[in-house]
Amino acid sequence: MSFEHLLADRTGGMKVNAIREILKVVSQPGMISLAGGLPSPDSFPMQIMTELTNTVLTKYGSRALQYDATEGFAPLLTAL
Repeated sequence: MSFEHLLADRTGGMKVNAIREILKVVSQPGMISLAGGLPSPDSFPMQIMTELTNTVLTKYGSRALQYDATEGFAPLLTAL
């Protein structure tokens, strides 16, 4: 199914996004690049993030997933 007829005419002149192209390259296996500004996934503190996320969702439910201030959900920021 084609959805192109639903797009605004100005989308026809859109150029390729440079960041998107960089991210395609840095996602290749074995590629080590600082160009995309992406830290190694191994460096993410997954255990503590999981615990904090579970705590916030248990305490605040769907409020924590709602749009909020640009800084983020205040109770989550406090916990972090």
